[in-house]
Amino acid sequence: MVAIKIPRTALTAAAALLVMGTGLVLGTGTTADDAYAAGAPVPVTTSAPAPVATSVTPPASAAPAAPAAPVKSAAASPVGALFAGGRHFCSASVVHSTAGDLVLTAAHCVRGGMTFAPGYHDGVAPFGMWTVTSVAVAGGWTASADPDLDFAFLTVRQSGNPASLESLTGANVLGTNRGFEHRITLTGYPDTTDSPVVCAGNTTRSGDYQQRVACPGFPDGTSGGPWVTGGAVIGVIGGYQLGGDTPDVSYSAYFDDDIAKLYASVTG
Repeated sequence: MVAIKIPRTALTAAAALLVMGTGLVLGTGTTADDAYAAGAPVPVTTSAPAPVATSVTPPASAAPAAPAAPVKSAAASPVGALFAGGRHFCSASVVHSTAGDLVLTAAHCVRGGMTFAPGYHDGVAPFGMWTVTSVAVAGGWTASADPDLDFAFLTVRQSGNPASLESLTGANVLGTNRGFEHRITLTGYPDTTDSPVVCAGNTTRSGDYQQRVACPGFPDGTSGGPWVTGGAVIGVIGGYQLGGDTPDVSYSAYFDDDIAKLYASVTG
């Protein structure tokens, strides 16, 4: 899975909530602008309140090369690709919130200048591009990149669009403390293709606070992709070895009270 780490010097080990582009002080003299200096914001242009289907042309080096085993699908519109610097690098999904503006991904995916394209497929963003305006990660992640805390909530907006993201795409609910054995649907965006790969698999426990699933063909770029069962997201690709040391077995931090508390801190 793609290894995008948060610079240690740019983060406070105490606070979990980071707000981009505001100059908000995080509590130790570090500003949010400093923390996200690694990437400049990607401009989003929306000509009308309705979602705009955006065509995204990847650079020549990112020509599609889909793996053979997984099945491509664009049906799950809450799932999308995270972009920075003009190309997608991680996966994410809409999670239910009162405001309808919340996206879930892996903490190791967090970087500056992110935008989210829900339902992205074949170079087209059918709901337009949504700018990430704030990020929430667990304090234990900022302190030591604890793989058991490899999850992050992103707040997004689309300039000029009064509708919430969730009202357009739908959302999964956050599922916590549900045990380790489930039949899930796993979705992610390999960074060399412009459509998602999807796999159904059975999860098992891996250590105290990790879970795993055997699904072939989930390489770099699929990090942050949701593990969904019965309309609930119970994991995201990440955790052990930033999601695994082979594209055929994926890992996730177990969703327990830690992510529930982080979610509550974001949603109020």
